[in-house]
Amino acid sequence: MIVNKRIVKTDPEGSPEGWTIIELGDSPVVGTAIHSGTDVGRATRSLMRLADADRRREEDPFTEHLIADFPTQIVVHRSRFEVDLNRAREHAVYLSPEQSWGLEVWRQRPSEDMVKASLSFHDAYYGALKHVLAGIERRYGGFVLVDVHSYNHRRDGPKADPASPDLAPDINIGTFSMDRKRWAPVVDPFIDALSRRRLDGRNLDVRSNVAFQGRGEQTRFVHAGFPRTGCAIAVEFKKIFMDEWSGVPDWGAIGQLRAALASTVPVLEQALRGVA
Repeated sequence: MIVNKRIVKTDPEGSPEGWTIIELGDSPVVGTAIHSGTDVGRATRSLMRLADADRRREEDPFTEHLIADFPTQIVVHRSRFEVDLNRAREHAVYLSPEQSWGLEVWRQRPSEDMVKASLSFHDAYYGALKHVLAGIERRYGGFVLVDVHSYNHRRDGPKADPASPDLAPDINIGTFSMDRKRWAPVVDPFIDALSRRRLDGRNLDVRSNVAFQGRGEQTRFVHAGFPRTGCAIAVEFKKIFMDEWSGVPDWGAIGQLRAALASTVPVLEQALRGVA
């Protein structure tokens, strides 16, 4: 396995920013931020009706910073509104408002060729992910993938009350597609480690399957392809680290959450060694 090699897949239209960055480290723990990006290609942007601010509100900005201390990182800069890597291939391009939280994404429907190009990126991503994970599996016998996302809790507007904390934990752990009994020795210490961390003087509220259940494509892909050796944990951070309406980050909160997540890496490595 190659350690500390950075692989960049660039925009085929010539954008200077990479679509996907994969950094390989010396550990069986992988952090991913596949919705961190907001980039869309020029051709796609020309057909979009959705305002940038509305699009970015439904993305997961700054999540790449939350995994910045993970030994192996996978960050995607391409917007989910061009192709959503956390949905099954047949639903990965939003073509109707029902697929995109009621938002009218398109001024003009993308052509069949544009949709095929987006889906080819979906295919390429999962091909690359399988290759990376298979390499880690060969070296360590297994791996943990921490699938980081974020979610909105002020959907009624910037001045309205936020969602009730009863239904919106600081961190929601999704376990829908995993064999929960098999991976309990890994997931439970992970939750415990995060719950003991603090944000602005208080303990983080970390609960499982409250706001989300972890039904995304990436965790499903891992558990289907590596049923005995791969544990994928869907981690949804409430957007307490930014203003979800203005898009302004709170770098202090980001730093604290980054440290909290980094503290789980040795916990996960140790727990994984104990799983037969």
